[in-house]
Amino acid sequence: MRKANGHQIIEIFEKWSPKRLAFEGDPVGLHIGQLNRPVEKVLITLDVNEQVIDEAIEQGANLVIAHHPPLFRPLKTIWTDTPQGKMIEKCIKHDIAVYAAHTNLDITEGGVNDMLAERLGVLETEPIDVTDSEHLVKLAVFCPQSDADKLRKSLAEAGAGAIGDYVACSFSSQGVGRFTPVDGANPTIGEVGGATRVDEERIEVVFPESLQSKVTKAMFSSHPYEEPAFDLFKMQQKTNVQGIGRVGRIAEEITLKQFAKQVKQAFDVPALRFVGDPETPIRKVAVLGGDGNKYIAAAKRKGADVLVTGDLYYHVAQDAQALGIAVVDPGHNIEKIMIAGVAKKLTALCEEKNLDITCIESKVITEPFQFLS
Repeated sequence: MRKANGHQIIEIFEKWSPKRLAFEGDPVGLHIGQLNRPVEKVLITLDVNEQVIDEAIEQGANLVIAHHPPLFRPLKTIWTDTPQGKMIEKCIKHDIAVYAAHTNLDITEGGVNDMLAERLGVLETEPIDVTDSEHLVKLAVFCPQSDADKLRKSLAEAGAGAIGDYVACSFSSQGVGRFTPVDGANPTIGEVGGATRVDEERIEVVFPESLQSKVTKAMFSSHPYEEPAFDLFKMQQKTNVQGIGRVGRIAEEITLKQFAKQVKQAFDVPALRFVGDPETPIRKVAVLGGDGNKYIAAAKRKGADVLVTGDLYYHVAQDAQALGIAVVDPGHNIEKIMIAGVAKKLTALCEEKNLDITCIESKVITEPFQFLS
């Protein structure tokens, strides 16, 4: 196993949870410190406060990955006799870097909302609201039949032709290519000044638009002609569709009251609130970690019987009643599920790259509310 530095770890992390997925204005990324130092231990936490940094110091972790950005708004001053200032001062004195992955970690596949949905047993999920996608591109390239297999293999290795659970997908048709090399050409087949006829294949593959540069580079490097003939088409179909929240079905229909009890147990909360008739049948469930007040109507449009989210506002609850969608509010802190989830995922990703790091799950309780029964 190789030693790692902060840059290597965050590069691996961002391939899973890229910053481009974050909402506009969301302050994701490095907040405090630097990433060019060696890192042996990474502390994973929901929130960052002075107690969490004390925990990092005690555990010997010099990189903290948090879900909630500690510096959500720009600072004009750093006074070290304030709670936030003390936290920043300790980070600097002990060479601790703090990195935040917020809405990008909510949105990414396998991220916070997938973790929440899985805990609740929500199946066959899709986003409540799509926030990111990219067009498919089709490449049609013509080459001699004798070189077609080599070219198809090269395109597949570059990521072209991946459709669902299938890879190396392509279509070929055969025909005749005709060309005449002129002065200055160095033809692989034929001679300068001579009309040339070649049995060729037209190879068609599709791929996400983000891979276009990589795929065309692979085509040029493996094509036998010095001037390949090819077409690129931007398609209407989209891929890599990602978004905020998740909506899907649960295995068996139950009442809202029964479902609320399951939510309470699943997230180990002392109490929760819900909106709706306790006897309402629940089969289709939407879940959105954090503040989901803006997504009541979107969840309803997706056909959800109930939305599980936090920080529900009084008047939004009334709006939900009017729309006829139930809401279960177990609190914002259920997003702490990301601590164990990110620790497990990052450990696996670093092991794949042969990097020697230890992910530590924060034990600091950052839930600010207490409950009376």
